[in-house]
Amino acid sequence: MDPILLGKGITDDVPVQLLPRFGNRHGLVAGATGTGKTVTLTTLAEGFSRLGIPVFMTDVKGDVAGLAMPGSGDEEIHARARETGVADYAPEASPVIFWDLYAKLGHPLRTTVSEMGPTLLARVLELNDAQTGVLDIIFKLSDDRGLLLLDLDDLRALLNLAAEERKDISTRYGLISAQSVAAIQRAVLRLSQDGGEGFFGEPALDLSDIMRIDHNGRGIISILAADQLVLKPRLYSTFLLWMLSQLFETLPEVGDLEKPKLVFVFDEAHLLFDDASASLVQRIEQVVRLIRSKGAGVYFCSQFPDDVPNNILGQLGNRVQHALRAFTPRDQKAVKTAAETFVANPKLDVAKTLSQLGTGEALVSTLQDKGIPSPVQQTLIAPPRCRMGAISGNERSQVRAGSPVGHRYDQAINRESAAEMLAQRARAAVQKAGVPKAKDEEEGGFGQMIKDTLFGTKRRQGVIETMAKQTARTTGAKLGNQIVRGILGSIFGGKQ
Repeated sequence: MDPILLGKGITDDVPVQLLPRFGNRHGLVAGATGTGKTVTLTTLAEGFSRLGIPVFMTDVKGDVAGLAMPGSGDEEIHARARETGVADYAPEASPVIFWDLYAKLGHPLRTTVSEMGPTLLARVLELNDAQTGVLDIIFKLSDDRGLLLLDLDDLRALLNLAAEERKDISTRYGLISAQSVAAIQRAVLRLSQDGGEGFFGEPALDLSDIMRIDHNGRGIISILAADQLVLKPRLYSTFLLWMLSQLFETLPEVGDLEKPKLVFVFDEAHLLFDDASASLVQRIEQVVRLIRSKGAGVYFCSQFPDDVPNNILGQLGNRVQHALRAFTPRDQKAVKTAAETFVANPKLDVAKTLSQLGTGEALVSTLQDKGIPSPVQQTLIAPPRCRMGAISGNERSQVRAGSPVGHRYDQAINRESAAEMLAQRARAAVQKAGVPKAKDEEEGGFGQMIKDTLFGTKRRQGVIETMAKQTARTTGAKLGNQIVRGILGSIFGGKQ
């Protein structure tokens, strides 16, 4: 199988390539702003797609969307293609599906509260340890009572139930404080205002829809619009971590393949690790290390190599390092660290070259025969065939109109779940406890007073309603088997 051409070595005048059979050994694309990281990412994505490998990547600045349109094909681009050894260069679009958690720039991308799981949801909500423990109880309660947790309305309904039955639930499951429940409710409100309302619900993402091959045998590139999402770092990083976890749980063991089954590109990778606990970083390391045997490659993109923890950085076999400007002590340390991580090339002073690279140049080392890293090469990066820049709203709409998955995701589904089930049980209990109408009910007086006492008014709850709600809450039987949340059970915190 033909390798992916990344560019041409400036020092040794040799092609710099990535071998498909080592595409699942993960990688890193790093460098300062404006040094050409996005061009490298699009060149990589095109290369994988042309080999029939689906790609999922984020679009933080909006320019990755240019993959959906052919390039300009001007003389400067053709000259760079000839210089880097791209023999068959021609402007070309890649097959693309656009996604957007906010459903504005792509198909809505959803998951359910249950599938997200308590550990990752607690990270999105920025809960402390005590509040996270309460959230664990909420999920267990939903399992035991057969209450589906699909959207934020369901989560709110379970939180209200926990607040009203706090003493009984605390006795059975562990202490629940009113303060913790209130804090979680406020966090859910903030998440809803940040756009999380549309993210949780159905239809949830089917992973097979980001692992598609088009009729020409090209891997479809799924692009997540993240220009707004990245402003909510915890939601952004937690969602991508959830996807990575889903892949880990879903894909079967396949060992080393001729080419990856999927490549996952994580831009602004530092957001994944900022404020992450040691246990969470350890879990991420575990997923990155083991997902290779599932046939998936993970490529991180960030400004500095040390944005990625060392234990994870050591798992990244394919490295593309664009220029680092040594203006600050942190920059100088990053240059030194990056230089030390490459396999030495006697013809190249890596540290000096790293701070002198021009735009579109990079230091590259990829895995070669027997998985041995190649000596670092100063490389002129090959141009992508697509447009290098953003696309218009009309062009995006045209791509969405031809999408093979729009009919499945564009229309939300709201089936019966915890919120509806609890409301229905309360209504049924009230109807079952109904009292015949008094003759003088409509005339006020004593009859009306009895009615108000039993059934309440607009301003206060009546005795019947109070008793009915308590009956509905305390007599609910455990329904069926536990709800299967799936993805995070074995990775984050064990099975519930």
